[in-house]
Amino acid sequence: MASANNANESSGPGFNTWTFGDACESMSPLNSLHRADLVIEGENEKAGADLLFVCHFSRGAETASSMGSLDAETHASISSLLEEHAETYKNGSKEGSVTPTLRTIDGRTKTQRRLVLVGMGEKGDDKDPSRSAKIGRSLGKAIATRCSEEASPKLARAAVLLPFSIGPGEAHVSCARELAAAFYSGLYADHRFRGSLESIQKPTVPARHLESVALRGYSDTGSSSSSETETGGFETAAMEDAVATGKAIARGVHLARDIVNAPHNVLNSLSLADLARTIASESMDGCLSCTILDKDDCEKRGMGAYLGVARASETPPRFIHLTYTPPTTGASGPNKKVGVVGKGLLFDTGGYNIKTAMMELMKFDCGGAAAVLGAALTTAALRPKGVECHFVVAACENMVNDRGIVPSDVLVASNGVTIEIQNTDAEGRLTLADALVYCDREVGCEKIVELSTLTGSCMVALGKEVCGVFTENDDLAGEIDAVSKATGEPSWRMPLVKSYEDQLRSKIADINNYGTRFGGSITAGLFLQHFVDTKRVPFAHIDIAGPVWNDSSGATGFGSRLVSEWIRRQGVAGGA
Repeated sequence: MASANNANESSGPGFNTWTFGDACESMSPLNSLHRADLVIEGENEKAGADLLFVCHFSRGAETASSMGSLDAETHASISSLLEEHAETYKNGSKEGSVTPTLRTIDGRTKTQRRLVLVGMGEKGDDKDPSRSAKIGRSLGKAIATRCSEEASPKLARAAVLLPFSIGPGEAHVSCARELAAAFYSGLYADHRFRGSLESIQKPTVPARHLESVALRGYSDTGSSSSSETETGGFETAAMEDAVATGKAIARGVHLARDIVNAPHNVLNSLSLADLARTIASESMDGCLSCTILDKDDCEKRGMGAYLGVARASETPPRFIHLTYTPPTTGASGPNKKVGVVGKGLLFDTGGYNIKTAMMELMKFDCGGAAAVLGAALTTAALRPKGVECHFVVAACENMVNDRGIVPSDVLVASNGVTIEIQNTDAEGRLTLADALVYCDREVGCEKIVELSTLTGSCMVALGKEVCGVFTENDDLAGEIDAVSKATGEPSWRMPLVKSYEDQLRSKIADINNYGTRFGGSITAGLFLQHFVDTKRVPFAHIDIAGPVWNDSSGATGFGSRLVSEWIRRQGVAGGA
């Protein structure tokens, strides 16, 4: 994929956009990961760092002998500093908290110019598999933030000292994976659409001079464990794989953020389809294949609901289908076939029920598609075995012209269900209807998960950090809940109240597309169930309208991690 490094200070716009005659047909450039290498450093590879992070727990682990050893290594009185700030760290961390509390101490040595103590809260239960991941996420974010604050060209190398007492080997791995993902995500900056970086008020390029960050272990128990290797308790290969996995996760999140952040005159159904082709063409060993259906292909399949929304836009619709094929080597048993559907409204005016507020944010109505394509990129990099995954996006725009649908129109979905249009601003579910039928009937998926920025009602219920999960299948709900906790992308299972189906009744069609403003996220979930055989196929609708966008920093990439990890676990469960 065409990319633009965050450190690239262009003298003028370098992005594709439309002309007066034609829509933009490609989206470039894309933001690459920060150039800094995140490496695992062994005892014999230690080099001086310009910035050293010493991570520690607030009690119980530090002993005089271990801190004395660390003092000698860093040429600084770490033990004295820890003792001096112990009460501050303790007071700054609530019980059970793993959010690091940073304190910066000026370096006084030749090897470390700056020293940062990172308090990780109480030691906690090192047998809790989620704790080390939470610690890694918090550390990665904190380290990225601190490196970004250092604008000096003298900051080229940083090092992070992690205590072995985070937990056993698996805890080290999960901590490193999450640290890497959060570190690179924390250095994301989108300058694609600026003519000059001089116009940016805040620091322009995060940690622009940073070249490398080394992860290194230290014993905080006063003695060396028999399991400790030359990397200080870290299994080198496993830790390096963990960092590589974290980077693959971050690339998927970056892509999702790039998609949502792009303005409509750059990103439309044509340019999104082109991006999907590029993702497939650049996948490892061709593990991703891409099929793009145009308007005629969709008409042959009877996708009247999707095309009904798309017809008001001068930009033709594109139905995107990426297929991930797992490696056959080492596989045991048949592959699971799962589908992931993302809502792909590249801009939503509301149609004839035109939006009266927040229209400037409606480029984020493709947040579901962004999460799905980001997950496809991560999945192709990680190559999970035992699962065949189909990524589907019905891409279009909801515009206003004399061809657009109006309230009282009746559309026919590809499964024959007729839909009365009660509100043209409830269009996303119409595009999803045909995408779900396609996954269920044409592809034959055994499970389907769908993500969409579908309702403001879900935002009212759950706020801007938590997504809503709507499914009748308890097993699938449990899978999503477990993945949510593992990835740090919070979710909450919502009810599907059958009596609310009455709100979807129509006097002239099978159903209408909008209930009332009360319980709107529930009726949206009930509407979608008409397009999947839920008795045969476990199906979950995930409403990400709240967490997909941050008012301060823009697109979050929410959902990409959730989906890619769910896919990976399907492969594990499938006998990979």
